[in-house]
Amino acid sequence: MTRVLITSINYAPEETGIAPYTTKLAEHLARQGYGVTTVTGMPHYPAWRVSDEYRGAAFAHEHRNGVDVERRWHYVPRSHSPLRRGLYEGTFLLSGLSSLRLPPPDAVIGIVPSLSGGVLARVAAARFRVPYGLVFQDLMGLAAEQSGIGGGRGVSAVARLTEGWAARGAAAVGVIAEGMRPYVESLGVEPGRIRRVRNWTHTGEATVERQAMRAWLRLPADAMVCLHAGNMGHKQGLENVIECARLAEAAAPGLLFAFVGDGSQRPMLEALAARHRLANVRFLPLQPEQVFPSVLAAADVLLVNQRGSVAEMSLPSKLTSYYAAGRPVVAAVAAGSETAREISWSSGGIVTAPDDPGALLDALLRVANDGGLRAHLATSARRWAADVLSEEAALRSYEQLLAAVLASARHGRVHTAGRPAQRQAESTGEERADAMRDRWAA
Repeated sequence: MTRVLITSINYAPEETGIAPYTTKLAEHLARQGYGVTTVTGMPHYPAWRVSDEYRGAAFAHEHRNGVDVERRWHYVPRSHSPLRRGLYEGTFLLSGLSSLRLPPPDAVIGIVPSLSGGVLARVAAARFRVPYGLVFQDLMGLAAEQSGIGGGRGVSAVARLTEGWAARGAAAVGVIAEGMRPYVESLGVEPGRIRRVRNWTHTGEATVERQAMRAWLRLPADAMVCLHAGNMGHKQGLENVIECARLAEAAAPGLLFAFVGDGSQRPMLEALAARHRLANVRFLPLQPEQVFPSVLAAADVLLVNQRGSVAEMSLPSKLTSYYAAGRPVVAAVAAGSETAREISWSSGGIVTAPDDPGALLDALLRVANDGGLRAHLATSARRWAADVLSEEAALRSYEQLLAAVLASARHGRVHTAGRPAQRQAESTGEERADAMRDRWAA
């Protein structure tokens, strides 16, 4: 039996973000006959609070759907700063080093973010003398640079160095968006080792009738519901949507804005809505997986909102669920972002300027007032989900990445550098440092 070790701080029972994809990948490989072990953290996302049943535990071992799950304690920040993020990453990395005592795998797959998932993959691969691959779900160095948080440049520099060290030794590197390729190449990864993998629609069909779900959620039956689902973090910049709701109270009283989920910025957003006494804003908790598709289908419009500085990093994982729900998407994102490109290709939504609540309101009213447009966008979204975002096709791309990693061991290929030729000389010191770290890990 071929054994695979997966390192990722996020895993089931987390229901949003990258956890559903990592979980499904591990369980799919187990069904294909691989022996799969996942080293992960304690469930904490998107609330940034450890789930009650895991609170206080230093470690836990579970067997979930054919996968051995090894959980390790780590610090979970309730609010975010560069120092707290460093503690979050560092504590998972240190506790994850205990995985080096597990039975040796034949290959390692690291999931980024977190950075520690990628670093742990390289360290484990060096310890067991096996090849490894990385999957970039997001680009942490670029995210820190574009986030606007204090100390972002310094955090970005550290994140880039860490990403580069983790990626340069990988036999294959998966990216979930084509816009990530140039950045990953700039880390020193040869273009031939970069592979496109796709996330997929991991939500099922709506099972609750639309008006019944609205009644259960206490949403007005006759409102035009504009719903944002998922993480409420700094990157999302959802104060833009709150300001849009403030403008809509007078200009479009039929619009209602629903925020479903949790995140580090939720208390701030709730306080902002309360300060403006917005009667057209609702905050709802993270919904159980079995009803989540029905929650999305109860909306009229589904929202993506990102700060204007956020571009070319990744596709928000919510977009796959949005398309499956068959509802129009309105995205306030940078015109050159991967999200904008995906929406253009799919014809499942419209893109408007970020950080501009008036432009967002105009886009929402355009969709609200044109039933033909709504129907066209909804049909296109559902077709894109069926044709492009199928689970079968996406998992096949991950299997191909794993096959490339395993093949590198059979052919005796070792990847520790991978800088472009014109930068080869400047990279020599980095390669020596990489090799020293690998020897230390071994």
